Amino acid sequence: MEQSYIARTSGIKGKDKIGYAMGDVGSCLVFGLVQSVLQKYYTDVLGIGVVSIMLMFIIARIWDAVNDPIWGRIIDGAKARPDGRYRHWVKVFAIPTAIAAVLMFVKIPGLTTGGYLVYAYVTYILFGMLYTCINIPNGSMAQVITSDEKERSSLSVFRSIGSTFGAMPAMALISLCYVKLADGRSVMSYQKILVGVIAIAVLSVIAYFLCYAWSKERVETKPAPKEKNAGKTLEVIKTLLKSRPFLAVCFASMLFLAAQMFAQSYYSYLFNYYFEKPGFTMFPTVCQYLPVAVIMFFAGKLGNKFGRREVCAYGMLVAGAFNLVLYLMGTKNVWLYLLVCLMSGIGTAFMFLLVWALATDAIDYNEVNFGLHDEATSYAFYSFMRKLGQTVAAVLVNMALLRIGYTDNVLNTANINDATLKRMYADSVLIPAVLFLLVFVILRFIYPLGKKKIAELQVQKEETLRKLHEGAQQ
Repeated sequence: MEQSYIARTSGIKGKDKIGYAMGDVGSCLVFGLVQSVLQKYYTDVLGIGVVSIMLMFIIARIWDAVNDPIWGRIIDGAKARPDGRYRHWVKVFAIPTAIAAVLMFVKIPGLTTGGYLVYAYVTYILFGMLYTCINIPNGSMAQVITSDEKERSSLSVFRSIGSTFGAMPAMALISLCYVKLADGRSVMSYQKILVGVIAIAVLSVIAYFLCYAWSKERVETKPAPKEKNAGKTLEVIKTLLKSRPFLAVCFASMLFLAAQMFAQSYYSYLFNYYFEKPGFTMFPTVCQYLPVAVIMFFAGKLGNKFGRREVCAYGMLVAGAFNLVLYLMGTKNVWLYLLVCLMSGIGTAFMFLLVWALATDAIDYNEVNFGLHDEATSYAFYSFMRKLGQTVAAVLVNMALLRIGYTDNVLNTANINDATLKRMYADSVLIPAVLFLLVFVILRFIYPLGKKKIAELQVQKEETLRKLHEGAQQ
């Protein structure tokens, strides 16, 4: 009996999973610097004001709205190389992306604050463009490594595990980069930051090359017709805007990332001023990731049994509820705060581990229902929405800092009082709570691909892939 096309393009091994995960190790090593370190580096080392930082992030996202879809379209229109349609680009852009990450943290002596702002604009936007060049093909690889939805769920788990390991060095750096001055104040050390960033960048290159070496593309694809490339990007985007599952997962991912990045950026201020323990900055984020180390062993199985949408949605409900508990507690006990962060992390772990599978399910839906085979362009749009989450986080962080009087790039000691500290604490837990609960609402009531729908989609996809494969051979 002839095997189905899905069966012939499946059967991934442990090496495939680890190789795919290494791509996210590489990405999150450098992106973790943006999540955990860059905001405070800009304010405390370069002396850039919080309003200027907000505007910079917004302008960068406006450029990404143009840059990301164009790059996705270029990849969709390019012929597959002997070393793969997508993995080829991981090799090409590994070193340039790492160099761009280091350049963001190079402080040129003698520049004015305005000069540092211009330098920040150039290096941050350059990093964003190169990160797009490697992240879009890396993310699109899930569509061609395997066509089986259960194996893709497993890939999502491994990718998220890679994200966890990739984010850890930056979290450690933001906790270990302080030096104590003679007057007792703790300030960021530029030398420690730069050395740490260079080490992290080197590790990212190694991870990317391991991803290239250990990944295998099984699903055949053919480039989009070149004569249609000029208007195809807008055509694809119009189609994506009609897709309820795709839009839902884009907005859910955007808000989830916004909550994560807000917390990770704001912790450096919260633990410095509210808890007066700057060396503890990485611990709440670690508490969010610790449950992943346990749940990763059965997240895929639970997602297959009860539905990926269902376990992610209710996990976000749990996370939002525990952040509300933290708000009601109003504790100054750092250990109690970390304990509840750990409980919240149990809820976020499912979304963290399975979010990429939700995205590939939505892309499969587009392929089956709209005949959309432009995976890179689709993933570019999804990636852009996640970058919007980064901007939402940056705006929220800087608005929260303005609310507590964070002027002249330090918290004015005259502004440190019980009311200020209470506002700081409230923002640290209420903003993630609201964002997590919004993700729950989107997944539970708007995103339509529950367990039953995914089973139907898998059957439809077999026929779609078979026809596409026959077309590619002609």
